Amino acid sequence: MTRTNIAERVIPSLRKIAGQELVAVCSRSAPRAQQFAEQQGLASAHTDLSELLALGLDAVYISSTNEQHAAQTLAALDAGCHVLCEKPLAMSLADAAAMIERAEARGRVLGTNHHLRASALHGQVRQMIADGAIGRVHGVQVSHAVYLPPHLQGWRIDAPGAGGGVVLDILVHDGDLLRFLLQTEPRRITTVTRQHGLGQGQVEDSAMSLLEFDGGVLAQTHESFVAKHAATRLHVLGTEGALYAEGSLTQDGGGRLWLRDTSGEREVPAPKVDLYEIGCDAFVRACAGQGAPLASGADGERSLAVALAALSSAANGRAQQID
Repeated sequence: MTRTNIAERVIPSLRKIAGQELVAVCSRSAPRAQQFAEQQGLASAHTDLSELLALGLDAVYISSTNEQHAAQTLAALDAGCHVLCEKPLAMSLADAAAMIERAEARGRVLGTNHHLRASALHGQVRQMIADGAIGRVHGVQVSHAVYLPPHLQGWRIDAPGAGGGVVLDILVHDGDLLRFLLQTEPRRITTVTRQHGLGQGQVEDSAMSLLEFDGGVLAQTHESFVAKHAATRLHVLGTEGALYAEGSLTQDGGGRLWLRDTSGEREVPAPKVDLYEIGCDAFVRACAGQGAPLASGADGERSLAVALAALSSAANGRAQQID
């Protein structure tokens, strides 16, 4: 696997969007900031956020560790910038609400980088559900079990204060994707977490959940950092048929989709796309007053609520209401 972090994925996608000039990077590590600027062709590197924001930027993309998201977003909004923030939007619902409120007060766009919404395959699934192609949906199965490569392990497996763990890293995406596909809200979650070789201290590397949605849909999810050689899977079960997808729950933008009903099984075409180009393009357009980001700040708040409820459920051993 290529040693690529999320910022290295997003920048080439941003460069595909006409009219965008990438200017600078900020990091707590001066050598890392300078190296990144040189590798990505940025004009300047900074370790002081206020110094970066003094450049008069139109927008910033935040991909720092999770516990920094809220403070950095609020500072950027106060500097007049639009913000595209990585998930989870924050570490608490109070911070997420403050970020949304500040964006509204400043008249700025706040987007959450839930990249799976950009998938053409997921768009097909969403439309087919809405069109009733498989009847009334009653169940969804999500297997988002992967192996976290060594260069991404770090704080994700040993730093709960930084937002480590598979729940805040992957379940937060699955909660958002289910909301996007079903176009309804999750109300309760039951989650069990475990450590299977990577998680350290209080940080989980595996989780299984049962989500209960408005309208009675049940969703079953499995998130893992320790599943070597596994393919991701998405199954949507309806009263008149079922949709099956493999390989769509990745950063790759591809995957395959099949519909099974009374006519048998047939593959549904879904082109491979650049998820980050689509997501960044929607964000850029929203900043120009044209539409909305693929996932708003409010969407980020809802996916965070799912993840935090899951952690509470795992801790107390009971189903947890989703705020």
